Amino acid sequence: MTQPTFFHLGTCNTCQRILKTLETENLKLQDIKTETITPEQLDAMASLTGSYEALFSKRARQFRALGLHEKELTEKEYRQLILGEYTFLKRPVLWLPTKVIAGNAKKAVEEMQAALKAANS
Repeated sequence: MTQPTFFHLGTCNTCQRILKTLETENLKLQDIKTETITPEQLDAMASLTGSYEALFSKRARQFRALGLHEKELTEKEYRQLILGEYTFLKRPVLWLPTKVIAGNAKKAVEEMQAALKAANS
């Protein structure tokens, strides 16, 4: 990865709101619906977070619809699900050279803001 990348869903109001609070200079934006995440990107991010589960959204509509909430998923299954259906990627995700910050919790957003500010200074 050469530059920080922000994975988001262009139609997601929460992602759009968070993006407006970030310093976007030198930030690559990747809409996961139109430019799907690659296996290489996902593997690299999982190596920084320590797991695929950390990048998986259990809030996705399909999670309950497919009955996945009743199963214990393996790391391999989390990986396959994220690659197979973009909505399973926790959003937004900020991928930096040394870390990945995922989700829209207040703490995660504050961490994204601080990391980008530090990267741009």
